Amino acid sequence: MEQETVFKRIQEADMVLVGLGEDFERWGQLRADPAWRRGRDGLREAGCGGLLPAWTEYGARRLGQKGPGDALDRLASLLEGKNYFVVSLSMDSAVSSVEAFRGRLVTPCGGVRDKQCPNGCTGTVAPLVEADRDALDSAFGKLFEGTFTPEDLPDLGRCESCGSRMVLNNVYAQHYDETAYLDSWRQYTGWVQRTLNRKLLLLELGVGLQFPTVVRWPFEKIARYQQKAFLCRVHERLYQLPEDLAAKGCGIAQNPIDWLEHL
Repeated sequence: MEQETVFKRIQEADMVLVGLGEDFERWGQLRADPAWRRGRDGLREAGCGGLLPAWTEYGARRLGQKGPGDALDRLASLLEGKNYFVVSLSMDSAVSSVEAFRGRLVTPCGGVRDKQCPNGCTGTVAPLVEADRDALDSAFGKLFEGTFTPEDLPDLGRCESCGSRMVLNNVYAQHYDETAYLDSWRQYTGWVQRTLNRKLLLLELGVGLQFPTVVRWPFEKIARYQQKAFLCRVHERLYQLPEDLAAKGCGIAQNPIDWLEHL
């Protein structure tokens, strides 16, 4: 489908539901860098998978690699004046930093903004403070240089209930505390209910198969059962649509960030 046609569908839609996938994280740009890979593997071996989203952002900054910010700003400008909602699998802080998405965004996988008790103690989710970010940068600097030891794990404070060291609040935490996004999720599901009998565009950008039950399969279900819905799926490899949606959608074989920047 031509970009002009997609642009026209955005403009003509009553409502637009956007799904942002893993392609809006920066790890894909870093896989060729040995220092970043060594750090990634070290965090996994230490049982610190929850730090991976922050480690990815640090690596991208350290290597001067471009993030998804320009593409997200372009998306926000395309959606200006529309009734829309964004559900994002990306844990990159660039997504939650888009001011236009405020009140229209849910991030069910968490990210690098909040911390929680590693044991899932209730009521412990709290935003990161400057000291936490300094601790992360200090630890990641040593990890990047190859001098990191377990004693260098970042200190993000202690859980007031059990005394354990706090960890980042995201899906890679051993006991992920989902309370931080539940209010936004309820807002999202209520918004989806109001799309019935409306001209709805489902814009799925860079969504792979890591968490298909959150975006990919629900978007297909909405497209399948809502008469006025149309699904536009943009992905370099996984752009195909089910056969029964061939007339109600399109698959675009492009990198979604590049595609957005040229839309």
